[in-house]
Amino acid sequence: MGSVIYSMGVSLDGFIAGPDGAIDWAAPDEELMRFHNEQTRQLGAHLCGRGLYQDMLPWETAGESRSDPNQLEFARIWKALPKVVFSSTLETVQGNARLATGGVAGLASTLAELDLIDEYRLFVSPVVLGGGTRYFPALDSRTTLELAETRTFGARVVYLRYRRR
Repeated sequence: MGSVIYSMGVSLDGFIAGPDGAIDWAAPDEELMRFHNEQTRQLGAHLCGRGLYQDMLPWETAGESRSDPNQLEFARIWKALPKVVFSSTLETVQGNARLATGGVAGLASTLAELDLIDEYRLFVSPVVLGGGTRYFPALDSRTTLELAETRTFGARVVYLRYRRR
């Protein structure tokens, strides 16, 4: 069985989306896009909630609207990747996705609360949002992790990869 990886862009103050839901501050530059391509190519499947699914939906038709080779490569990898979308409000999904309509609210939060995440991958951006959707939910118990990898990108984004001990 594969590992469950929670990977997101995160602000310095710990948010994956701002108070208005915006994630534009986490848009990758060319170097980071290549890194995302490498990581996404290694995935066996992608689990996401409604919000992330809808944010990623433009990649299903990226070939029609983008010309950057790195973005086109990501679109090709993304479209081929099997996805499971957890939502109680969506009725259908597109592309290589399946819809799971069970009672999961806040997919990443639920997985963290159930201690089912094997790796945390944070792309820390040099921005303070002051509020929004937190990367880490409030948990009832401690999760001990070990640092597995770090990398600093030219856009001043710091990548941190932690494994559960």
